[in-house]
Amino acid sequence: MMNKQNKDYKKMIPPRYKKPSLITWILTVIFISFMFTGISNAGLSPERLGSGIVNMFSFIGNAFPPDVSRTGSIIGSIIETFEIALVGTFFGVILSLPIAILASRNTTPHPLIRTATRGVVSTLRTVPDLIWALIFVISVGLGPLAGILTIIVDTIGFCARFFSERIEEIEKGPSQALESTGATQLGIISGSVIPIGFPSFVGTSLYAVEKSIRSAVILGLVGAGGIGVELNTAMSIRAFDEALMIIILILIVVITVEQISTLIRKKVI
Repeated sequence: MMNKQNKDYKKMIPPRYKKPSLITWILTVIFISFMFTGISNAGLSPERLGSGIVNMFSFIGNAFPPDVSRTGSIIGSIIETFEIALVGTFFGVILSLPIAILASRNTTPHPLIRTATRGVVSTLRTVPDLIWALIFVISVGLGPLAGILTIIVDTIGFCARFFSERIEEIEKGPSQALESTGATQLGIISGSVIPIGFPSFVGTSLYAVEKSIRSAVILGLVGAGGIGVELNTAMSIRAFDEALMIIILILIVVITVEQISTLIRKKVI
């Protein structure tokens, strides 16, 4: 009876923390070192933070009221930014689906193809979109085309990964049922994989649109077209009232797209 009570008591005691391994200690030391080095390199000081707050209020004071004199041309650039994001995302999503099929364990024709495809997707996702934008600006020149190509590559890196994960999560039952009737691999993919994963694909694609619009704004800073060019020019000549107007219009577009995207997801998913 006593032994049973002791066992029950031991079960009630929370488990003790295990002694950290040597690798854990090394990683912890490296992390703390990077934290202290990062804070040191940032040059944080009360004087610098104080001057930063003063400069921020100075910027806000110079930016109000927003300059509405160039609203027409700014809206034109915002429309161009939206078009860059929409066209780039459309083609990126279209290309992402076959790439995801090749990268998925249950639909790839060969493991080597899966490994190679996953490597390509990881590379596209790892390289920042600004670097892709610089590469395409050098390749095709300044303008919207460089922005569209950048969004395509960025969307493939984003969507292909999540498409592939969703495809691998699909239950085998429907696919096996089609296979038992003599359906080809293409028939199985089009008859079970794509229909089952379609709501998830739509949700991911809508997130990609939101992401692409924000990215397209930044891409203009390196000459890839869109409103980023206008914003960069306004900041460079210290026309802060015009820059504020651009920021407000960008905010309106982004919030509007997010609300529309949310409504569509509620209908489809």
